[in-house]
Amino acid sequence: MSKSISKSLILTQPLVDVSWLLENLLAPNLKILDASWYLPSDMRDPYTDFLNSHIPNSQFFDIDKISNPQTNLPHMLPSEVDFSDSMQKLGLCANDAIVVYDGSGVFSAPRAWWMFRIFGHNNVAVLQGGMPAWLASNNIVESSLKIYPKGNFKAIFNPLLVRNLSEIEANIKTKKEQLVDARSEGRYYGRDPEPRPGLRSGHIPGSINLPYSLIINQKSGYILTPKEIRAKAKIIGLDLSQPVVTTCGSGISASLLALAFFIAGQQDTAVYDGSWTEWGSQKDSLIVNDEI
Repeated sequence: MSKSISKSLILTQPLVDVSWLLENLLAPNLKILDASWYLPSDMRDPYTDFLNSHIPNSQFFDIDKISNPQTNLPHMLPSEVDFSDSMQKLGLCANDAIVVYDGSGVFSAPRAWWMFRIFGHNNVAVLQGGMPAWLASNNIVESSLKIYPKGNFKAIFNPLLVRNLSEIEANIKTKKEQLVDARSEGRYYGRDPEPRPGLRSGHIPGSINLPYSLIINQKSGYILTPKEIRAKAKIIGLDLSQPVVTTCGSGISASLLALAFFIAGQQDTAVYDGSWTEWGSQKDSLIVNDEI
C-alpha cells in the first residue's frame, strides 16, 4: 500500500501507470473511478464486477446512467446540471485529481475521461492497462465501498469537444474536419452486421477507418506510444495537425481514439456523440457501403 501523501495532485498527462497510482493512492485529493462498460455480447455486468473486486477507494462511474434520460440513444451526454449532481453524489470536488480505469484494459475509461474534459475538469487521467494491469502487478483489491461526503464538483460545458448529427451532416459538404471511425473494418465497410438491431451497415461519407483495436498493444493492453499513434494516423492519411472528429458505434471507442490522438498531440479532438447508433438509424442519412 502507498504511503500517506499530503500534497494535492495535479495530473499533467492523460495517462498514469500502476506504479504511479500505487504511490499516490492516499493523496487527499485523488478520486478513483471504475468506468467499466461492456458490449452486450461480452455478457458481463460492470457493476457486479465492481462490487466483487475493485481498486481500493474506487467509486463506480456508470456510463449508461450518467447520461441524457430524454433520448433513446445509448449513454448520450447528460446536461451540466445532471453531470454536476452525479459527480457530487460520488463525492467529487473541484480540486480533485481523477483517475479512471476499466476492466478491459483501456476501452471504456476514455469515455469518462472525455466526459470530464467536456464538462471542464482537466485534472483527469486514464490508468494505463486498467484493472488487468493492476491485477498483474499483484496489487490488492477490495469489495467494500467507500462513501465520500457530497462534493462541490461543478460542470462547465465545452461544446468544442462534441459534435451532433447536423454538424456531421454539414461536414460532409464542407470537409472542414477529418472524421475517423473507430469501428472494425468489417462494420465500417458494411460487410459485418451491426450489434444493435435495426441499424443499416456502412459508414459516413468522407470518414476514414482506424479500428480502436489498432491503437492498443495487444500484448500489454496499453495504448500505443505517441510515435506509434502518429504512425497509425499517417498510414490512413490522417493529419493530426488539422481538426479531427471521431465516431464509432455509440461514442465509447470514439473517446478512446480521442484520447490516443490527445497523446499524439491533437488535443482538441471532438467526438460525435450519437455515432453510428444515431447515424445508422436515420432513414435519410447518407451511407457508404463499399467492399475493399
